Parts: sequence; structure tokens; C-alpha cells
Amino acid sequence: MNGALVTDWYQLNMMYAHFIRGTHSTPVVFDVFFRRLPCGSGFAVFAGLEQVLEFLSDVRFTDEDIRYLAENGRYSAAFLDYLRSLRFRGDVWAMPEGTVVFPDEPLIRVQAPLAEAQWVETAVLSIVNHQTLIATKTARIVHAAGNDPVLEFGLRRAHGTEAGVYAARAAYIGGAEATSNVEAGRRFGIPVAGTHAHAFVQSFGDERAAFEAFVEAFPDQAILLVDTYDVLRSGLPNAIRVFRSLIERLGRRPKRYGVRIDSGDLAYLSKAARAMLDEAGFYDAVVVASGDLDETIIRDLKVQGARIDMWGVGTELVTGGHCGALGAVYKLSAVHDGVRWVPKLKVSENPLKINNPGIKKVVRFYDADDGRALADVVMLAEEPSPSGPYEIFHPIYTMKRKTLVDYTTREMLEPVMTRGVRRISAPSAAEIRRAHAAELERFAPEIRRLVNPHEYPVDLSLPLWELKHRLVREAQRRA
Repeated sequence: MNGALVTDWYQLNMMYAHFIRGTHSTPVVFDVFFRRLPCGSGFAVFAGLEQVLEFLSDVRFTDEDIRYLAENGRYSAAFLDYLRSLRFRGDVWAMPEGTVVFPDEPLIRVQAPLAEAQWVETAVLSIVNHQTLIATKTARIVHAAGNDPVLEFGLRRAHGTEAGVYAARAAYIGGAEATSNVEAGRRFGIPVAGTHAHAFVQSFGDERAAFEAFVEAFPDQAILLVDTYDVLRSGLPNAIRVFRSLIERLGRRPKRYGVRIDSGDLAYLSKAARAMLDEAGFYDAVVVASGDLDETIIRDLKVQGARIDMWGVGTELVTGGHCGALGAVYKLSAVHDGVRWVPKLKVSENPLKINNPGIKKVVRFYDADDGRALADVVMLAEEPSPSGPYEIFHPIYTMKRKTLVDYTTREMLEPVMTRGVRRISAPSAAEIRRAHAAELERFAPEIRRLVNPHEYPVDLSLPLWELKHRLVREAQRRA
């Protein structure tokens, strides 16, 4: 992914303004974080780091890019020559992909010359916002499904083919078992799955002939879509006849077989389907549901006693559904003045938009006895590792503070790129998925619940809390 022009016009304008002043090489630090959890969730799932590192490693201006800017921008020849040789040579720290994350803590920290840091902002945010949203939405759907497998079926409803490919990857990280997206399967090693469409049934003279043709081609993946005409009076009876014939021909049970229902009252139809399959002796046949599902519908269907073994989720997963966007931002937190790092603060009438200044790290505290996650603390990078009773401070409500005792800690931001060269090998999507599942289990059920989850603490260390409030007071005096 080259994409030097995958940026906003104002990024190039700021780069040019700094270039003509000679400040474009000033070292700076930016943080990537989000302010609100999507979907009413109690947590989010960080995804997209691998694509970010690929982008930062490869991004450069081509001759065609330079010609476009020469024709459409008001930039000097010297600046265009500078862009021609520009590469990202910054340092990057990041949380591992699949990490359970929360508002107002840096997911990625970028330290680079000012022009380079501004140049890559838009692409980094685009990647992180998209994939983290989809991974989070999937984690909610998987939670609603309980022990039932969730399949990602959304490519045709994605916001473009590449968005669909990376959404499939994010969904797999978030807990989906497989995807229908063949390119995502090839590119990322994700298991692929799929049955057939209504069009396949319609293309035959009758439904049973279509089912027979499908199981002849795929005798051990015989999942039949039974709602083309009538689930209970046509689809299921025909499927049962075909299963009997298939088992007789094979002399054994298929490795996987069953029915998929894509429309109608899924609670009623799945219970009726289960009863008909069991009566025919097909206790091991699965019932798959699909059709505009999300976590709320899945939860309600399970409450109603739906007999569904597997869930195919498309539109609501691959687009984020009603969640809209993650809203991650990229904020300047420190500038080097030639002697030292100077912390930077954006002040706002809305306290939620006042960023945490300075170069920071994130430390996750776990209960020393049971390993449960207790709190995340954002602190200045130079602070020593916590030990002994440790007081933490709410970033907005100054009266809210607590002292942590009997804990272990983990620093969440890891060095992943130095001077534009990546320092970590690319883990597989399966490895990231396993790490996410293991980390999520360390959080209390109250944080994972779908509705009105408990708010997990993301607090500040005393030095950062004092620095932030001092800079706010100074900014108010200047104003």
C-alpha cells in the first residue's frame, strides 16, 4: 500500500507551511486514541496495527503524485523535491492487535519529524477507526451468541471490496469462526465457509433437485438453504429426503450437514426445524441462521429459545451497523524545542476533549490473586514502574481516586517501529485472535455485558494528573 496521497489536503498545507519556515523537521509526538466506546459497549478491540505498519513502511510519493501536486497545489519546487525523497522514518509504539482497549488511552504513539507525523495521520486513523470498530462489533455479536460459532458473511454489503477484506480480518480477530470472504481467507489464513444462495435453488426445476446437486458436489459440507419457497412445507421436507439419500449413498453421516434459514420468524422456524430434524433421526444436523442479524437480535432469539447452532452475520457486522464510527483521533502531545520535550495540551470547553499531555505509557493493573484486570493507568513515560500501594486519579472528576494494592502490571505500549523500520514480525490473524480471547477473559463479566456495562477505570498517575491540571490553568491564564 503506497498511498502517499491517502491524506487530507490540509495535512499537505500544514507540511508546506512548516517547510517554508524550516520547522518541518521538529521532533514531535502524537497519540492515537478514541474518546467514546462504540455500540454502547464496555470495551473495544484494537485492530489494524499490521496494516498501519505496512503503510508506514511503504508510503512514498511517486512521480505521478508529484505531478498531480504540481498541477493542483500552490507548492514550491523545493517542497515538491522534498516530498519526492520523503519517507516515514519515525518511531512507533503500539498496543498489540487484539488488545482490549478503552477511551482516552493511547493505542499508538508516533514520534517523528513534524511533517512526517502529519503526513501519515489520515491514513493511520482511517485504518484504526475501521478495523477497531468492526472487531469491537464482532466481539459483541460473539458474546451474544455464547458458545455458538459466528460466521462473517458481509463482503457484498461492505463499503468497498478492500473494506470488506479488512473487515473480515477484524471480525476474525474479534471472535468470528470463519468468513465467506475468499480473498480474506487467502490473504490472512482465515477459515472460509459458505453454503449456497436462493439463486442456486431457483436455477433448478425444483427444490429437491437443487439440494441433490449441491450435496453431490459437497457431501461433507451439506448445509442446505431451505427458505427459498416454504421452510416447513417444502425446504425442510426436501432437505430431510436428500439427507437420507446422501447417508445411504455414503454409508455414513456427512462430516457436517444441516439447514440454513435466512428469513422469517427465526425463533419459531428454528424450533420447528430442530423438531423435524430430530424426528427424522438427524440429531447431529445443524441449524444455521442468517439474515440481518446483530447482537441484539441474537440475544433476543436465544431468550426466546431459538434452536440455532450457528449464526451467519453480514451487514450489521461488516458495516458496524448503528455504531457508525469509532471516532479515534490523532493529537499532538509533545514537541521538542531543541533542548527538551515540551508537553502540549489542547484545551476545550468540553472536558472530554482536553487531551492528556506529554509522552505517555499505559500500564494495565491485574489482581495479584486471580489475574482479573483492575484498571488502566496512563502515566508519563519516564515514571518508574508502579510498586506498593498506588493511587490513581480520574482524568475529569477530581474527587474520584482510588488506591491499588496487591497487583501485577503490564506495560501496554510496545516499540513496533524504529526510524521507519518495523521491529516486530507479523503475527497471524489466528494468533491475534487467540491473544484477544485470552485477554478478554481477564475482564469482569460486568464489563463485557451488552447493555449498561460497568465502566472500566482508565485513570491518570499523579504526575500526569498534576501536569495536565497545571497546563490547563496556564492556558486559562493566557486566554
